[in-house]
Order: sequence, then C-alpha cells, then structure tokens
Amino acid sequence: MARIALVTGGSRGIGAAISQALAAAGYTVAATYAGNDEAAAKFTEETGIKTYKWNVADYDECAAGIAQIDADLGPVDILVNNAGITRDAPFHKMTREQWTQVMDTNLSGVFNMTHPIWPGMRERKFGRVITISSINGQKGQFAQANYSAAKAGDIGFTKALAQEGARAGITVNVICPGYIATDMVMAVPEKVRESIISTIPVGRLGEPEDIARCVVFLASDEAGFITGSTITANGGQYMT
Repeated sequence: MARIALVTGGSRGIGAAISQALAAAGYTVAATYAGNDEAAAKFTEETGIKTYKWNVADYDECAAGIAQIDADLGPVDILVNNAGITRDAPFHKMTREQWTQVMDTNLSGVFNMTHPIWPGMRERKFGRVITISSINGQKGQFAQANYSAAKAGDIGFTKALAQEGARAGITVNVICPGYIATDMVMAVPEKVRESIISTIPVGRLGEPEDIARCVVFLASDEAGFITGSTITANGGQYMT
C-alpha cells in the first residue's frame, strides 16, 4: 500500500509541484488549500490529487481535516508544511495584524499541522516531516520582519523536533528555497526580476520542480539518515 503524503498549500505554485512529484514517485497525495476553490478544483481535475480546504492557522480545522484524510486515504506518513503567506511592510509601518497573520500561518501553522500527526508517526515508527522555510528565514529581508522571523522559527522547530523523532524512525527536515519562478515572483516588474537574478550565481530563478525534487528525496527511505537538516536550494544566492 502506498504511503500517504499530505502537502499544505499543495494545489498551487511550489506546493503543486511537490504534490505532483510525490504522486509521480508513488505516494498517495492529499493537498490542502486555504481559499481558491476554482484553482483547487482545476488541480484535482488535472492531476487526480484530492484537495481539502482548511486554514492551517486554525488548530481545530487542522485536526479535523487530518482526521478526514485518515478516514479517506489512511494515516499520514509524510507531512510537507508548505502553506505560507506574506504581509510585507517596513517594521515602522507593520501592523499587529500583519505580524500575527504571518506568524499564525507560517509558524503556528507548522505546529498545528504537525502536532495531530505526530502521535501516529511515533506509534508506527515511521514519519517524514518536511517544512518549506525560505532564504529570508536564513538571512532576513527588508520589510519582512514578520515573514523572516516565522521562517527562521521553522528552522528552529525542525532542529528541536528532529531530536525527538529520531529514535521513533521519524526524520524532520527543512528546505529553504531562494527565489522561485512562481506566479507571485513572475508578477513583479521585469527590472526587479533581473535585479534579483543578478544576485544568483547560477544565473536564473529556481523552478518549483527544483524544490519538489528535494522533497521527494527527503521523503524517501534512502534519506532515513538525514534529520534536523536545512537544505538550502537558492542557486548559490546565500551560502551557509
């Protein structure tokens, strides 16, 4: 029986590439989304991957949604915490709401998704928790104090939880993408994109599939000795 993989924010952008790559690798995949019903329906129609709607910032919605996936498909073996939002503003203009929204989704959302799944992984003595952080969680970014703080928190969460999961056969890792050619990045003015690309040694934006391949590897049995690691996938833009 195929292992069950759950990808949050899994019907668009990087998440969609991850969902499709895991399905191609033989996993049974469920993808969550927060609000775009039309995009989710189209994604399911095109890929056959089931989508589920809930807000990862709400613990009770996460627990209920995970229980539904368990009933529909089986217990989750691989969790990919990909869902995230931005609410950018220079700190002196940032509102408390902008701070809270980003922290609730990008950091607390990782807790909300992982916590209900963790006991089952421990009981079955197998699990993969893979969180998508960001280059800006490593180096910081102007007007992203909220986003950078949350994404840095994801890295700390990973390092701590990896120590708890290791003896139970659970690996916990984090991927920090650089600038990826998603709809959001491609929507910025061409001159801005060119400026970004000029700082990337490989000379291009990343593709969503670049991140998806990292996830597929970390989800595999072959990656069982890798835990607590930060995979930096940014074309050399920021080297750690």
